[in-house]
Amino acid sequence: MKKLILLFVLFFGMQAVQSQELKWHTNVKEAISIGNKEHKPLMMFFTGSDWCGWCIRLQKEVLLTPEFAKWASDNVILVELDYPRRTPQAPEVKKQNDELQQAFGIQGFPTIYFANGTDADGKVNFEGLGNTGYVAGGPVAWLAVANQILKKK
Repeated sequence: MKKLILLFVLFFGMQAVQSQELKWHTNVKEAISIGNKEHKPLMMFFTGSDWCGWCIRLQKEVLLTPEFAKWASDNVILVELDYPRRTPQAPEVKKQNDELQQAFGIQGFPTIYFANGTDADGKVNFEGLGNTGYVAGGPVAWLAVANQILKKK
């Protein structure tokens, strides 16, 4: 019985550690620079973190899983573009996120865009690879969709 409890604690502890290892960037120019150095596209997560039920569900079912953590660290640079209603946000982050919402034509949350970015002379440009949102079926189903998008790069 003690071994079973110990295994249970270790399993969930490892999941929490793996999920915490992911770095979600909030500065898109910084993320573009890292993506270009590592030759990885951006995964831009447009979310309403403190009010959007589907965004919260996507986080719990996919983005906080060990499967996603492994996949993300191997394949993409993570960018969180948040549109909170109750959580304060720095003015420069709010301005950047609003501009990106307009540029990508985001009308609903969650929306995830995969793109390669360039930052030349202070101008940011994106080459869109594709987009998705919530996909039922947990990490396996969501990652299958994401992998199809990334095959186009």
